[in-house]
Amino acid sequence: MGSLLRFGPWRVMIYTRDHGPAHVHVVGPEGRARIALNCPDGPPVPIDAFGIDTATLRRIIDEVAGEIERLCREWSLIHGND
Repeated sequence: MGSLLRFGPWRVMIYTRDHGPAHVHVVGPEGRARIALNCPDGPPVPIDAFGIDTATLRRIIDEVAGEIERLCREWSLIHGND
């Protein structure tokens, strides 16, 4: 799956061969994270993160929160509801 959202150096993706719960993968030059969406309304919360400091992770979560409806809709289109 291509990037659904980009901000700064970060790309947000949903992998097609993945499993629930609904989540996104965030990848950038500093590291990577998986963020649970808690569809349909959030709040998004980190599942895990590698190489990302706390302040940056907070900004990533804020960006994902701003797109939660769209990301949940994309998850549902790819994986159905779970």
